[in-house]
Amino acid sequence: MSFFMPNWNRIAIACAAVLSLPFTAVHAAENGLGFYLLGSKGALAALLPPPGVYFQNDAYFYSGSLGGNRQLPLGGVVGAGIKARAFIDLPTVLWVTPYEVLGGNLAFSLTTPIGGPNVNASLILGPFAGGRSDSLTTFGDPVASAMLGWKSGNFHWSLSGMANVPIGDYQKGALANIAFHRWAGDLSAAGTWLDPNIGLDISGVIGVTFNGKNTSTEYRTGTELHIEGAVSQYFTKEFSVGAIGYYYQQISDDSGPGAKLGSFRGRVAALGPTASYTFNVGIIPVTARLKVVREFHTENRLQGTAAWLSLAMPLYVNTK
Repeated sequence: MSFFMPNWNRIAIACAAVLSLPFTAVHAAENGLGFYLLGSKGALAALLPPPGVYFQNDAYFYSGSLGGNRQLPLGGVVGAGIKARAFIDLPTVLWVTPYEVLGGNLAFSLTTPIGGPNVNASLILGPFAGGRSDSLTTFGDPVASAMLGWKSGNFHWSLSGMANVPIGDYQKGALANIAFHRWAGDLSAAGTWLDPNIGLDISGVIGVTFNGKNTSTEYRTGTELHIEGAVSQYFTKEFSVGAIGYYYQQISDDSGPGAKLGSFRGRVAALGPTASYTFNVGIIPVTARLKVVREFHTENRLQGTAAWLSLAMPLYVNTK
């Protein structure tokens, strides 16, 4: 018997797909961070829900450190002995249009991050010396996305493009920023094999991020490659459990007068569990997903643990 039924149950699964959309990051690169949020893709990565308007909220938590004598460029200065924690809220609106381009369904989304990190450094090299700590709560750069999704049998695939719009609250010299103060774009391709008879989902994503120059610090982050994968099993149409992972590698050098540490190419990998549950509020399906990953094999970045608690729901769906 199929785990996936038509009408509202189908839309509930579609809400789970919304939870796989890419979003902006708080996480090498300047600050050891890229604007693409590693691990934001996962189960059902290539699915688009039916035409309509959807809302998703991601609560993102991160705790990491950079120990020893390793250094990191932070807002125009260089820091060592760094410890950081962050909480970022990422509300997103997704519009899946009724239009097709090259036979694929067309969709758009907008994410507006709010929140911020707490950063401590035992040594600052540059205009400041000695220990220092910064924290803030503010708004980051909005991220606009466009997606095309196709389907053939159990196989789904999609292409997506994202743009980081540098209008968030950014302060030069601050250790704690969630805005990047640079234009950046990301191109990604995703594939999902979803067998509705046994409830098995196998998904993968590969993408490349291109970065403009931070004119405040004269720092240009190099090009970044990210690869993500997920395997999930639906035990019922409401509940799934699985595993997710990602690998990140910077594939070109950082540059510019502000790149005081030279090429500073970053690398990181991560693995962890994920689970989702769909429930109804009235007749509206709401899908919740929890993801937790632990990073390893890290170079020129913070290493730590990241967690997401995500909720997605339809605001309007054409069910005809």
